[in-house]
Amino acid sequence: MERSFLPPAPISWAGVLLALLLCSAPAVRAGAWDLKDTAGVHHTLAAEKGKWVLVNFWAPWCPPCLQEMPELEALQQQRKDVQVIGVAVLYRKRQEVLDALRSTAVSYPIVLGDEDVASDFGEMRGMPTSFLYDPSGKLVGKHDGPVTREEVEQALTQGPNLAKLFPR
Repeated sequence: MERSFLPPAPISWAGVLLALLLCSAPAVRAGAWDLKDTAGVHHTLAAEKGKWVLVNFWAPWCPPCLQEMPELEALQQQRKDVQVIGVAVLYRKRQEVLDALRSTAVSYPIVLGDEDVASDFGEMRGMPTSFLYDPSGKLVGKHDGPVTREEVEQALTQGPNLAKLFPR
């Protein structure tokens, strides 16, 4: 019995390399990002020195993202040593983001991000995803999934035990 084998499909090594780089891209270092919010204001980690910074990636079609936003707003309002920055991603039109913001009022800055902005921060397994920086500007961890105000406050007071909620 004769077997016929077809040669494998050609592999785009550039595509494979790009995918590997995006999946293993190190998270952005202190001061390396510059995010412009919907009001045109630029936000950098260096400008927030002395505060905890929580960068939260969300999508307007994501129910857990929208449910998490009031929690992040409460955190922003109750903790003057914390700056929350929301980064909207995975949307088709700017209006989708603005409509979502109308139904979930927040006072913290919202950035209209894209895949490039998201990949600069590192791997994300889904939405929402939050990156937490300490007051010195060091990335202390990342959390995949929604978080509550209470969970973030607990993590801030636990110091080295942050890894439970915000593993690296």
